[in-house]
Amino acid sequence: QVQLVESGGGLVQAGDSLRLSCAASGRGFSYNAMGWFRQAPGKEREFVAAIRWSGTTTYDDDSVKGRFIISRDNVKKMVYLQMKSLKPEDTAVYYCAARRVEEVVVYAGEYSYWGQGTQVTVSS
Repeated sequence: QVQLVESGGGLVQAGDSLRLSCAASGRGFSYNAMGWFRQAPGKEREFVAAIRWSGTTTYDDDSVKGRFIISRDNVKKMVYLQMKSLKPEDTAVYYCAARRVEEVVVYAGEYSYWGQGTQVTVSS
């Protein structure tokens, strides 16, 4: 069982940077694939980025690659999402998620554990 708590969201202007954090507790964190998803009003939850315990990363190329960086600290049981050059279309609730296995996938339904989400609002 893994519990996840996100933090770091807020209101920023276009072009600004923001770092989201996800604190994990429970057993087995180091071997879980971790991901960040986001959901804008009226839209489905979408994949942003994910990371294996080894540090190998996967990004949604179209929307965030080159601007967002996912990282993790297995000792501290933390996952981070560094976001730069933020755009109004990045506005959403951002969720941290964990799988029971190491393999990274982009489908939300394959993640077993979810945080409560943190709001990111980017003004133009």
